[in-house]
Amino acid sequence: MKELVEYIAKSLVNSPDAVVVTEEEGEEGITLKLQVADEDKGRIIGKQGRIAQAIRTLIRVKAAKAGTRATLDII
Repeated sequence: MKELVEYIAKSLVNSPDAVVVTEEEGEEGITLKLQVADEDKGRIIGKQGRIAQAIRTLIRVKAAKAGTRATLDII
């Protein structure tokens, strides 16, 4: 899942070298933390949060297929 988020984020931003994705496992499932450059946060979030919500939906679907839960935090 980390690779999926990283691929999507690098495709959207102007500075793909600044994209960092960390994965943490906890009791509630997997938490993915996406960190991008400050000027690219708007591109990741999108108008009214639509892009961020779409990425979260993809993550939830992939996690459901794997039999776990996943959340995405944009830092």
